[in-house]
Amino acid sequence: MKLIEHAQHLAYNPGVTPKQGGLPGLDVLKNVMGSLNLFGIIAAVGALVISAAVWAWGHHSGGHQAEANGKKGTAIAAGCALLMGAANGIVAFFSSMGTQVH
Repeated sequence: MKLIEHAQHLAYNPGVTPKQGGLPGLDVLKNVMGSLNLFGIIAAVGALVISAAVWAWGHHSGGHQAEANGKKGTAIAAGCALLMGAANGIVAFFSSMGTQVH
């Protein structure tokens, strides 16, 4: 009997859903997150430029380790830019997928 009560307790729906405007300062938080995202994208541009320069320098000077590090940095900076640019879409996708879980 105790196991059934425990399973029913786990299956309980608390009815909590995201609500627009529920707390004060939501607009400020959105602006701060947008600014941080822009700062991150600008930093990714800088990292991409530096990594590409290291890659080119390593290639032309015969520095195989510098070339490899430049390649890694370029891929990482591009991946970070991709994730930061797609952040809203990624969160919206998984949030909508989460609402379908019952």
